[in-house]
Amino acid sequence: MSAHGSFARQNHPMTADKIPRRTVGVLERPAGWVLFERRAANKTLSTYWKLPGGKIDTDEYAREALIREMQEELGIHATQVRPWITRTFDYPHGLFLLRIFRITAWDAEPRPMEGQELSWQDPKNLRLDPVLPAHRKVLNALNLSPIYAISQAGKLGMELFLERLQLALNHGVRLIQVREKGMPVAQLHEFAGTVVAMCRPFGAKVMINGDIELARSVGADGVHLQPEHYRKLHARPAGNLLWAAACHNRTELLQAARLDADFAVLSPVLKTRSHPGAEVLGWHGFAEAIRDLPMPVYALGGMKKGLLESVRYHNAHGIAMLSGIW
Repeated sequence: MSAHGSFARQNHPMTADKIPRRTVGVLERPAGWVLFERRAANKTLSTYWKLPGGKIDTDEYAREALIREMQEELGIHATQVRPWITRTFDYPHGLFLLRIFRITAWDAEPRPMEGQELSWQDPKNLRLDPVLPAHRKVLNALNLSPIYAISQAGKLGMELFLERLQLALNHGVRLIQVREKGMPVAQLHEFAGTVVAMCRPFGAKVMINGDIELARSVGADGVHLQPEHYRKLHARPAGNLLWAAACHNRTELLQAARLDADFAVLSPVLKTRSHPGAEVLGWHGFAEAIRDLPMPVYALGGMKKGLLESVRYHNAHGIAMLSGIW
């Protein structure tokens, strides 16, 4: 079963109440390497490499189950844990709800407490096979940059913006959105192609705002769509391209989830100088809106690099920025 087909039928956060639950832990070292395990031969799915985790008992919260599983499987106590995404997956032995957490600190070196094999891997250059299909989608999400930079060529001028883009790439920005609403079509095509060419040597991904055909023609990685583009759709847009959803509320986030969005951007979170009177979500509203979604969500509106830890505390994947990044 394909990831896209499985998602369209299963990954609706509002229908997950009666599905058996599993917890999944993404143990991340500071350099970004992630721990995988392969279960002993007498265990279910023993041929696959997977992220550690296990059953959530009926009387357990997901976080409690995760901490217990890390102790039982790896002999560690997870000390920094945050909820991330929630997905369903149709295993050969049944449909399960996966509550996925990111773990960034623990108290000891993980050990194979249940006879499993362990392997630390760079998720961008995975050298294990086969990996459990349910966890492949998790890795795709994990590999998204924590900063989503939105182009400002119209404001800065083409030459200055491209200079700033080069600096941003040199400093680690790896996810760019080409969003130039007032740019003439021919110029936009040339500009988008230039951005793609600059990003390729860095492995940075480029998203095109609102135009699937332009994304394909310039070799971009994906498309970023507004609610008016996806609100009435019934199937994932953009084929094999990545697709991101611009969202402003829980309803739009749920529609993006139904359409298998690779990630979403939720705004406005904080007040901005450009729209000082606009109603904002605030941190509590943001955290409530993104709860139990199957895709990573970026915070947009009043963001700056110094807020990255704050957005992660509120379970966001990262921050999206316009002026703050250039």
